[in-house]
Amino acid sequence: MTPENVTGPVAVHAEAPVWWPGWGGLRWVDGDAGDLLTLRGDEIVRQHIDDEYLAFFRPRTSGGFVAVGARTLYLADGPDAEARPVATLLDDGPVRMNDGCCDPRGRLLAGSMSTDSTAGAGTVLRIDAALDVTTVLPRVTSSNGVSYSPDGRRVYYVDTDTGRIDVFDVSEGELRGRRVFAHIPEDDGVPDGLTVAADGSVWVALWGGSRVRGFEPSGAVREDIVLSVPQVSACTFGGDDLGTLFITTSAQGLRSDHGTAAGSVFAVRPGVHGLPVLPFAG
Repeated sequence: MTPENVTGPVAVHAEAPVWWPGWGGLRWVDGDAGDLLTLRGDEIVRQHIDDEYLAFFRPRTSGGFVAVGARTLYLADGPDAEARPVATLLDDGPVRMNDGCCDPRGRLLAGSMSTDSTAGAGTVLRIDAALDVTTVLPRVTSSNGVSYSPDGRRVYYVDTDTGRIDVFDVSEGELRGRRVFAHIPEDDGVPDGLTVAADGSVWVALWGGSRVRGFEPSGAVREDIVLSVPQVSACTFGGDDLGTLFITTSAQGLRSDHGTAAGSVFAVRPGVHGLPVLPFAG
């Protein structure tokens, strides 16, 4: 199957796509620019958040959205409302926030990454509705994709520098029993963002590998979706039936004459359907 380019190269570092009907469908970030981009029909609406980096965001159960900058947590009260800083997540230093998600209890999981390749400098934080912060996973290097299984009993997780996808059991809301779900061969790129489908399959973007790889719930490879750009950053299911896989790509670090559509969002229908995004309770 051949993914369709649905936006053109409108971002430098497109990342963290989310489908949510409350803001009109597909929204993603241009991380280095600090922009939220929303696809509404044939128009792309941009909203800027004044931060050195915009990592990811999620809808709020009360309306609006939560966004995570390089070191700061933001809340907005409407889908297009101004995002206001409400908490500091990290001190200054060679670590910044990266990817994340919400758990079934409405708590935000937010990972961080080293910006100078220091092993184990990052963490995964959990932020609850009262904005209390707990470290749930210390000593990670490049925290990336994280997503829950359909029944909420497992969490799939990427620390990119490990070259693999791990899985945790969930017991009373806590992460337990970390183990390897799937290895990514070095020649295939490194794992980045991921999403889980309603049938339990796991779909991971392979940065440097020009593809999204789908895995069976057992960890066996189901299929590869190959793109025409090298740096595939993340993916999410969307559309009215959650049957379209939207894939973000990045031109970050590429030469100005790279001659590709990097920075575009692509779409493909892989024959499975996604899960509604879990919102933040705060």
